[in-house]
Amino acid sequence: MRGNGQEAGDFAALLLEGLQSGSVEVPYWLLQYYPQLRLGEHEVMLLIHLMAFKQKEGKDFPTPEELCARMSIAQDKVITVLQKLMREGFLLIDETKDPVTGVHSEAYNWSPLLNRLAAIRADEWEAARRAQIVSESARGERKDIFSIFEKEFGRPLTPMEFESITGWLDKDGHPEALILAGLKEAVFAGKVHFRYIDRILLEWQRNRITSVEQAKEHSQKFRSR
Repeated sequence: MRGNGQEAGDFAALLLEGLQSGSVEVPYWLLQYYPQLRLGEHEVMLLIHLMAFKQKEGKDFPTPEELCARMSIAQDKVITVLQKLMREGFLLIDETKDPVTGVHSEAYNWSPLLNRLAAIRADEWEAARRAQIVSESARGERKDIFSIFEKEFGRPLTPMEFESITGWLDKDGHPEALILAGLKEAVFAGKVHFRYIDRILLEWQRNRITSVEQAKEHSQKFRSR
């Protein structure tokens, strides 16, 4: 006679086998994106049951009674949910005729749902791609402005100088073109150092100068005086 430990082990193995063989493939995007499609839990659960009937029992067209037996809603609610899914274009009913027997059959078709899920995913990919392009472009511009400063200074920038340029761009909000105009003014004045450029940008900010053209006009007036 086997002991309780052996029986418990057999039961656990049987349970694991049942769980593994009883799995159903459900599109992950359905679980991820159904709120964006404005689908509720009843609609999603019904779709999952349709997939389960097809995969595990070979039933392409389960009846409302069969679906109701698997769900926690009444049969009239099941019918309402089915009608909503078809009305909103998530579900189709395909009708076929056997060429030999002439028997008509019906099958639920959720490929429109999959197409819409794929469209959402494609939009996400496109948005991510555009964001990456913008980010790479911004990084490229930053690299250019640092390179221009290094060329004018005739040496690599120090970490503090990198930080100063980044602060002008991000913290103070100076346009890149205006910062380069400030650098040009410093070169013209023979005072190529960061404190002088910072004073130039501060002076322009006080006078509400936001473009290179305004900066040139202001500098010309300053020199004429």
